Amino acid sequence: MPKIALLPGDGIGPEVTEAAVRVLEALDAAEGLGLVFERFAFGGEANDRFGEPFPEETKRGVLEADAVLLGAIGGPKWDALPREKRPETGLLALRKTLGLFANLRPAKVMAGLEALSPLRSELARGVDLLIVRELTGGIYFGTPRGITEDEAYNTMRYTRPEVERVARVAFDAAMKRKRRLVSVDKANVLEVSEFWRKVVEEVAQDYPEVETEHQYVDAMAMHLVTRPQRFDVVLTGNLFGDILSDLASVLPGSLGLLPSASLGEKTPVFEPVHGSAPDIAGKGRANPAAAILSAGMLLTYALELPELGQRVERAVETALKTAPTPDLGGTAGTEAFTETVLKAL
Repeated sequence: MPKIALLPGDGIGPEVTEAAVRVLEALDAAEGLGLVFERFAFGGEANDRFGEPFPEETKRGVLEADAVLLGAIGGPKWDALPREKRPETGLLALRKTLGLFANLRPAKVMAGLEALSPLRSELARGVDLLIVRELTGGIYFGTPRGITEDEAYNTMRYTRPEVERVARVAFDAAMKRKRRLVSVDKANVLEVSEFWRKVVEEVAQDYPEVETEHQYVDAMAMHLVTRPQRFDVVLTGNLFGDILSDLASVLPGSLGLLPSASLGEKTPVFEPVHGSAPDIAGKGRANPAAAILSAGMLLTYALELPELGQRVERAVETALKTAPTPDLGGTAGTEAFTETVLKAL
């Protein structure tokens, strides 16, 4: 029986997580998946209750689970705490504990919702891409690093195993999609990007069915806003992935539509991209689409049930057209939107 660890978190996190769980429970009842859910404290809530954002009980729970569904964490209430007590520190500890090295962030403009995108409708129409970002290496973690009165320095560093493992995640994802992959680097000026490109090309030999190309990061940023429809899977390192995934996140028109998955050595984590939105917490107005879509990614990547993941996506698409939430110019609250998804499943 697959165990799902629920970390509802803070703000609207519990509300959107509950909506996602209801969808999973409906599929469980229909398909006999045998899902077992267990809730654990995490983030600001955990700090309030246990004095730390990632308590031992939660750590044991996520390590024993088959997948983690995370709501959202943080808020002004905890911003002034010492760094080790802040919710964001708990998130970093979660990633480290689970060895999460690949972040998957889809950006899809759903049919009929092109007007939500800041791009012209003809540019937004048909956009359906997946950014695979290396999450634990590169310049954010490389050493030496430091700052003095006269200089500051960071080191961009990647090893062969680090590049190979995230590349395989991206190529495996491409095999389940349109079998097209673009690897993004800056190989014209950076030795580490030359190395990145070389290793990706070697991994590509094991995936002859996937059409592979390379783009420099500056050109890729331009392409994402001028011809985003031509891309399927985008593979890149930590720094470039941080920037490009945020750029791609605006293409659908709302953070409330963006799910994500983080895969690695142990339990995978699935979470919406949006924050905890404490200003609307408890008001029944939160858009649960991203959390429900994250549950769909859980079905696809953790439980290897892509057909059910696609059913969830189609149901969300139907709900977005018929019962849009306030952030999308509609009036449907969290409950009404979730009910519409359930009826569409």
